[in-house]
Amino acid sequence: MYDRAITELRNLAAVLACLSGASQIGALWVNTLNLETVLGALLGTVYLFVGIGLFGQSRFVLFVAIIVCSANAFYSIDTVSSAALGLARLLADFVIALASAAVLWAVRHRPSL
Repeated sequence: MYDRAITELRNLAAVLACLSGASQIGALWVNTLNLETVLGALLGTVYLFVGIGLFGQSRFVLFVAIIVCSANAFYSIDTVSSAALGLARLLADFVIALASAAVLWAVRHRPSL
């Protein structure tokens, strides 16, 4: 049961990271092409790599997910508008970081055989 909860949390973080990355890359087709949009797409690429890595078993990607998502959330907390999409991305960043931290804590303190 304990392993299943860890797997579900990790998969939740992975799916949210992939969706967030895909939406940031998809903004290239919706918004005007400027430096902010291109940097958002590059960040979306990082999110996709993190999301794909979270589907695996590595602990390193958990560290990367915590650092990247929390840094992005804290950086964009002042600039986010009250639009639903901006708040959803901010909430997704916090959920990814917290879920990755919980999985990392559980994996590090799980007794090995």
